[in-house]
Amino acid sequence: MTAPSTKDERRSYNRVQAHVTVRPVSILARAIPRRVNDVSLGGLRCYSDDEFPAGKRLELELFFTDGRSATLLAEVVWTEALPAGAPARFDVGMRYLDCSAESLALIQEAVKARVG
Repeated sequence: MTAPSTKDERRSYNRVQAHVTVRPVSILARAIPRRVNDVSLGGLRCYSDDEFPAGKRLELELFFTDGRSATLLAEVVWTEALPAGAPARFDVGMRYLDCSAESLALIQEAVKARVG
């Protein structure tokens, strides 16, 4: 787990709260899409009931309000356990490792819509 101040200092991109949901891509994925807490052109933060160690690579599918979706490869940077009664068991920060130009354009649209 990384201290919140360290997480903020390492960000290369501004993060915004956008209307995006995310879930892991897998035949075995039992996770329902979760709302992304914040997103940027470099990564995202979301809730999860599964604990992922730092360095874990996940293929993710992002869903946008207009019905479009994007698939990308991300790496877990940090995981923080949440208290009882929280919306999920963990808060997870991820950075993108492999993201197509088309997927990045969709993320950029979501970020711009929130920034104005």
